[in-house]
Amino acid sequence: MWTVVYIAPNRAVAEMLKGILVKEGLLCTLKSLGVPHAGDTASFEVLVPEGEVEEAHEILAGLLGA
Repeated sequence: MWTVVYIAPNRAVAEMLKGILVKEGLLCTLKSLGVPHAGDTASFEVLVPEGEVEEAHEILAGLLGA
């Protein structure tokens, strides 16, 4: 099951985070939120498999200072 680990403000940020997570060996996908015509400016969910949530949170916390 895929689990949301971060909600990015736009596609560019989501793609950057996905790239970092994939580089670290995690599976990752993105899902657009909101109306379809918002395109790249819509918020995006960053999702990883349930078993990789803790590792993804650690990676993102190191990047985002959370």
